[in-house]
Amino acid sequence: MTGSFGSSRSVQAPDVAAPVGAPAAPAGTAVASKGATAQVPTAGTISSKGAAGDGRPSYDLALVRADFPVLAQTVHGRPLIYLDNAASSQKPRAVIEAVAGCYRDYYANVGRGVHRLAQLATAGRERARETVRAFLGAATAEEIVFVRGTTEAINLVAQSYGRGRRTGLAAGDEVLVTAMEHHSNLVPWQLLCEERGASLRVVPIDRRGELDLAALRRLLSPRTRIVAVTHVSNVLGTINPVAEIADLVHRRAAVLLVDGAQAAPHLTVDVAMLGCDFYAFSGHKVYGPSGIGALYGRAELLAAMPPWQGGGGMIETVRFEGTTYAPPPQRFEAGTPNIEGAIGLAAALDYLTNLGLNAVAVWEGRLLQRAAERLSAIPGVQLVGSARERAGVLSFLVEGVHPHDVGTVLDGLGIAVRAGHHCAQPLMEVLELPATTRASFGLYNTLDEVEALAAAVERVREVFA
Repeated sequence: MTGSFGSSRSVQAPDVAAPVGAPAAPAGTAVASKGATAQVPTAGTISSKGAAGDGRPSYDLALVRADFPVLAQTVHGRPLIYLDNAASSQKPRAVIEAVAGCYRDYYANVGRGVHRLAQLATAGRERARETVRAFLGAATAEEIVFVRGTTEAINLVAQSYGRGRRTGLAAGDEVLVTAMEHHSNLVPWQLLCEERGASLRVVPIDRRGELDLAALRRLLSPRTRIVAVTHVSNVLGTINPVAEIADLVHRRAAVLLVDGAQAAPHLTVDVAMLGCDFYAFSGHKVYGPSGIGALYGRAELLAAMPPWQGGGGMIETVRFEGTTYAPPPQRFEAGTPNIEGAIGLAAALDYLTNLGLNAVAVWEGRLLQRAAERLSAIPGVQLVGSARERAGVLSFLVEGVHPHDVGTVLDGLGIAVRAGHHCAQPLMEVLELPATTRASFGLYNTLDEVEALAAAVERVREVFA
């Protein structure tokens, strides 16, 4: 395929050398198939098993939708259908009220203040840290570092662990990433490798859009120091086998960082069971505020890492002759933090947990399955990716129509989707595509909205016929 959407062939991985030292994908290996139904996850990840037989989740969907004020609005005279959850999710009243309540009732700077408001704000933020710990299954709250989001978390690890006196990379060392990474889990490692004289290697994907584990085994070597992998692809929806990857990585005495931005809203995450060394996620994708997220790091690794940023809150003593630093996690939280963001994040995680992550996963799996069935039945529509285990995301092409035009027509019908390269330009190069249209599902979406999406895509074909 040459990048033209008018081609009648399936979307193919190119027969070219894979980037940055990775083995090439086999020639002609399809990652998307025209008119084929995308495969959905098996039990234990996301499936429709256990969903109510009449097309409802096990929780009260009407009450849940009422919790999200933005969903009540109209766009271009039509009810809003929000299918851009992989970019950012909407916020329930519990989160809105938690943030507003902090500002209204007890906002103050956290830390050393002895007055009542400072004590309340500090206690609220530390309760939020404990909520994140429980959500991720970490051993202690000291393993949870508050950050602005997944991007900052990965940069923190790259710049602190990757440059530390005891942990830092040296010339000739290697960092492994995968072909499906978001730019946030690629560019920080490129910067680190350039600075330290290390090499970046890329693990390819197979014809379904699944990680090539055989290639990963071949690429792992005594020179491998860090492996960075997404838990769920933001383009393909592929769920990577993190626990299996962690075992392979640790056999080489390397560390594993997992980008959990797309997994945290959809899957039950237990870092102990996954066996990863670092895990990052963002609040705005789990129905929480923007500008807040969390990094989990194994206690012994965080303890060995130097500060990344200097300032207030991350020190023990400061003298002109030198400074001693606070233990983790405070060592990595310089300056006035996003207090209200952490409190709002905790409210979002409580909301998600109270609904039941398994119930949410089952319902979203049903939505994904229905959407794949309906769109793949439309002539000229190609689904991108057919991994056996997937979550939340459905990327597609409409033959002869640029994804931006697809997104524009859908917006006119009140449907919000994402069109573009999705901050995964290297993956688009592998797929030989400039862009896709992506529908992504959340706990509040409905089967009627899936039907509306399918009808709107059919309308796109009529407009551009």
